[in-house]
Amino acid sequence: MNKSILTNAIALILLILGMVLESPIVTTVGVFALSGAVTNWLAVYMLFEKVPLLYGSGVIPLRFEEFKAGIRELMMTQFFTEQNIARFLNSDNQQIKVDLAPVLEKVDLEPTFDSLVEVINASSFGSMLGMFGGADALTPLKQPFVQKMKESLIAISQDERFLNLLSDQLEQPSVMHDVQQKIESIVEQRLNELTPEMVKDIIQTMIKKHLGWLVVWGGVFGGLIGLAAVLLVA
Repeated sequence: MNKSILTNAIALILLILGMVLESPIVTTVGVFALSGAVTNWLAVYMLFEKVPLLYGSGVIPLRFEEFKAGIRELMMTQFFTEQNIARFLNSDNQQIKVDLAPVLEKVDLEPTFDSLVEVINASSFGSMLGMFGGADALTPLKQPFVQKMKESLIAISQDERFLNLLSDQLEQPSVMHDVQQKIESIVEQRLNELTPEMVKDIIQTMIKKHLGWLVVWGGVFGGLIGLAAVLLVA
């Protein structure tokens, strides 16, 4: 059962029980416990929902623009700094290996073959090639050429020296700045997709469990204060 509901229910039962038994002590404990639990429950509720005539209620949805700006500032100044990005790329523990094979597999290398044919036609071999059917004579070589080129490029991209050169290039200040700008753009775009309702749900999910204890302890301390008040008066 929800902790807030359970605490309020117990406090209300104590109040009713005290009134039925005509016990001032139980009644006072119930009143104070119920007031403490309800007050804290209302405070938690007011964080997320607007309550008419209660100034400051619904503060999280109303301030969602500031919330988004705070997230962006935190991510870009604490996590995605140029130093942190460089440290991550250079970390031996991460053992980052850039695998370009999937990208190279999708690259269309046919224009490369077409350019090669144009170079041959423009060279002194062009006239000789014309004796064997011209550029069309090279068409059967297109697919084998493309496949071989892809295999060669993949092999080069997996070479340790190439990876070291790529890593060195990524460490350049201008490149690192561009990477940070790209990350900032992605973060900004994602945050712009947030709505007040989404912001409320995010925060509510994170802290609802812990805020529930405010209601519990509000009821407990309220009851203890009520008991102390009765004993002091007596």
